[in-house]
Amino acid sequence: MSELAQSAPELARTPVDIFHSYLGVFLVAFLVTLLVTPLMRRLAIRNGVIDRPDDPRKAHRIPVAYLGGVGVYAGLMAAVLFSYFAPQDLLGGHESVRALSPVPISIIVGMTIIMFLGVLDDVVGIDPRLKIAGQLIAAAALASEKMGTNVAKGILGPIGRFLGNEDLVFMIPLPFIQGEYQLELMYWVGTAIIAFFVLGFCNASNLIDGLDGLLSGVTSIAAAGFLFIAIGMAVSDSGPLDSARLVLCMGLLGACLGFLPHNFNPASIFLGDAGSLLLGFVSVVVILSMGDTGQTPLVVAGMIIYAIPIIDTILAIFRRKLAGKPISAADDQHLHHMLKRSLGVKGAVLVMYALGGVFASLGVLVTLGRARDSYTLAIVAVSFIGVTAIKVARRQAIERDAADRLGLSRPGTLPTKPHTAAPTKASDEPAHV
Repeated sequence: MSELAQSAPELARTPVDIFHSYLGVFLVAFLVTLLVTPLMRRLAIRNGVIDRPDDPRKAHRIPVAYLGGVGVYAGLMAAVLFSYFAPQDLLGGHESVRALSPVPISIIVGMTIIMFLGVLDDVVGIDPRLKIAGQLIAAAALASEKMGTNVAKGILGPIGRFLGNEDLVFMIPLPFIQGEYQLELMYWVGTAIIAFFVLGFCNASNLIDGLDGLLSGVTSIAAAGFLFIAIGMAVSDSGPLDSARLVLCMGLLGACLGFLPHNFNPASIFLGDAGSLLLGFVSVVVILSMGDTGQTPLVVAGMIIYAIPIIDTILAIFRRKLAGKPISAADDQHLHHMLKRSLGVKGAVLVMYALGGVFASLGVLVTLGRARDSYTLAIVAVSFIGVTAIKVARRQAIERDAADRLGLSRPGTLPTKPHTAAPTKASDEPAHV
């Protein structure tokens, strides 16, 4: 423990004290993102890095700058650096937090890889396989911290104890070389968990980044839920990542809120892949860190908090499979697309914010000893959203198919007279069903 930590006359121990101790991290992330984002907008416009409204699925009607994700990255990195170099009395929630190391270098490396990968895609466009490879490299950086391994312990630990092999280490004979190979099943399952989570969350975030302010706002709400859990873990002294988790939560919340004024409808700049992938990556790092000491229910709570992107991604996969399309095929049946058709851009975004708040509350409820209630409500909410979304998507697909078969120009219309009849003035415009 540092001398400063030992000599501190009073150490913050309550949730409010810990929150106040890390407010500096939030403010640095917020202000840096708020100020750097307009500079990135000018740079993007000057170099032609803009999103043109050349797709009917896009809500904007004028070109909008990309590279907003670089501003978010700048805010996050400034927050992390502040946690490294700020006076110790500005950081630390309790005695053990003061003595712990800040955000690990492996996480910073992963964030940087993800951000540069997104910038490349925003500026020049890259092969999707290269994007996946880059995300796996970022996941490999996380694997060095064994976060996935520790999550795997929470899942597989009971099985190992039942088998009398808690660490699930197996010796496999290799007859050709007359030796044995030590298979550390826990490590490999943990590595697979990291890869799956990173790929899933990065691309889930990317998929819902379809309306002004949607992803940055939803992630802000999720970050607030993460922060609530992180503070509770710090109060109970849950492990060596307490301080890093708090810094990431505060930094994520500050960076998202600093970017949101520029990104809310009408947006002057977009996150781009650099931002959407980065927000997904930082979110998954926070969630995995919650299971660092084997507390799997907290990982589940984090996933509930970030449920909106997860639900939308699962629905997209299911919907495209039903339609016989490739999983990577784009469509306009995401949750925000459906809401936009009824409520407009702002209305759709605000409804998504409300849903994000509901799931964040349910995730927090898990940590307050109401896990059974939270899981039940989450299952009901997810089922209702899923069935409704699939129903709406399938209805429109059926209407399109009917329109194609009947030779109509629009879905949702039926002819007032048989096709064999000569068209009349009254029947030139088909009646809507």
